[in-house]
Amino acid sequence: MTDSIRVLVLTQAPMPEHLLATLRSVSPRAIVEHRTAETLEELGDVWQEIEVLYTTKLVPLPEAAPRLRWVQGHFAGVDQLLEHPLLRSVTLTTSSGIHAPAMAEYTLMMVLAFAHHLPRMIEYQGRAEWPLQRWALFVPQELRDSTIGLVGYGSIGREMARLARAFGMRVLALKRQVGHLADDGWRLPNVGDAAGENVERLFAPDQLHEMLAECDYVVIAAPLTAETRGLLGAAEFRAMKRKAVVINVARGGVIDEAALIDALRAQVIGGAALDVFDQEPLSAESPLWHLPNVIISPHVSGFTPHYDERTMALFAENLRRYVAGEPLLNVVDMQRGY
Repeated sequence: MTDSIRVLVLTQAPMPEHLLATLRSVSPRAIVEHRTAETLEELGDVWQEIEVLYTTKLVPLPEAAPRLRWVQGHFAGVDQLLEHPLLRSVTLTTSSGIHAPAMAEYTLMMVLAFAHHLPRMIEYQGRAEWPLQRWALFVPQELRDSTIGLVGYGSIGREMARLARAFGMRVLALKRQVGHLADDGWRLPNVGDAAGENVERLFAPDQLHEMLAECDYVVIAAPLTAETRGLLGAAEFRAMKRKAVVINVARGGVIDEAALIDALRAQVIGGAALDVFDQEPLSAESPLWHLPNVIISPHVSGFTPHYDERTMALFAENLRRYVAGEPLLNVVDMQRGY
């Protein structure tokens, strides 16, 4: 096959020309066009010849894009696309792997913030008060020999495991397929745990409570699917240690938010660091804003100044594979939902 391959890079913001040049250098067969748009209507009849689409959020209906065969997402989570009719007939790949350093560092930041009472330090600083009972207020829980449990062992969980091991933490992980340890997705050099060597023990989904009971920190890094929606609820919080901290960098829907609020208020668990919520933006009326044992961030854990550079590097490698007829990286299994 020597026909040209029409590629559309569709974003809401400009894409640096040198990154587009990287795509164009993959093959003379790849005819790469870049467009910016907020709605599908702005694009008009651009779809007729497009075979490959890179998109930040917009996806056409199948009848509008008869030649489209592959969609590369600018994102890692695909829960918002699972019901889209186009995805019944084309291949979807994600940008999983590009967020791993930033999100693992964010998670570690939150672990350290709770371990060393950072919110309390900031509270006393704001009052310009030097506390009398410093030991009782600020004696930390050292990370060494504490236990972190990772719910999901994809690229984010694997990088978190690598960092946690460097701090001397014991690492446990929950994984859908415990017999498959290797990381088959795209990853940055020297990032993550490609062979699954940093985990002391892997747990199957039906062993969730057993893992939670051992953890000082529980990190949610699993995709939102029909199986994981509401995965952590009242029973799961009761299974945890009373001082356990929950950190969610995945999707808000993986946690039963009402049950979490109840558990935090009753001090069934020690605290929570939340970057994602069931409804975003988080309502100003949510009790989570005012609970003293909660740290909130506005869905920013995956932010990195290297985002476009990394997504284009991944896309370029997948485009090379597509032209060569090789298997693509980060292919979504629509039945599993990730």
